[in-house]
Amino acid sequence: MISGLGVRFEARGIPLRADPTKSPFRIYRDVRFSKDKSPYKTNLGASFPWVGDDPGDGGGRSHSSNVHSSGGYFHLSPGEIFVGGGIWHPEKAWLDAFRRRVVDEPGRIRELIDEPRFRSTFGPLGGDELRRVPTGFSPEHPEADLLRKKDVTFGRRLSDREAMSPALPDLIADTFEVAMPVMRYLATVS
Repeated sequence: MISGLGVRFEARGIPLRADPTKSPFRIYRDVRFSKDKSPYKTNLGASFPWVGDDPGDGGGRSHSSNVHSSGGYFHLSPGEIFVGGGIWHPEKAWLDAFRRRVVDEPGRIRELIDEPRFRSTFGPLGGDELRRVPTGFSPEHPEADLLRKKDVTFGRRLSDREAMSPALPDLIADTFEVAMPVMRYLATVS
């Protein structure tokens, strides 16, 4: 499936890397000398890092293998199947830059996450957030909800029927296509 996604990403101009050797998360661990023989993970997951648009345009950075960078994600486990993306558990420097950008140009991120296709596909942004606005920012700031973010993620749940369909790679590519403007924005935060 991952090779098929790579072909679809390329055909649609979606600047995500689908690498059959690096995209899937490993589900195993060495249990030879462990009393706990449970699996490392009970789900299948794959990440698709943002690799930028045209290399000469400066529109994005390559995040070849860092799961904590901007990009897409697919998750499959019993009762929980979704496709989404964003940036999960970013480094402090990235989070500080994101918050500065929210303050400096609040309309830009709001325009992207409130765009009708994005909103109807994913709903509001998800991810962990602080209870209060971080120090240095006004608690009454109009974008306080974004300033409290610790993760900037979005996702769309899939039904079992969608996940088992031969059209799943196209559905994933369609979903990432809707999210491209937000992923591009997140990839350029530095």
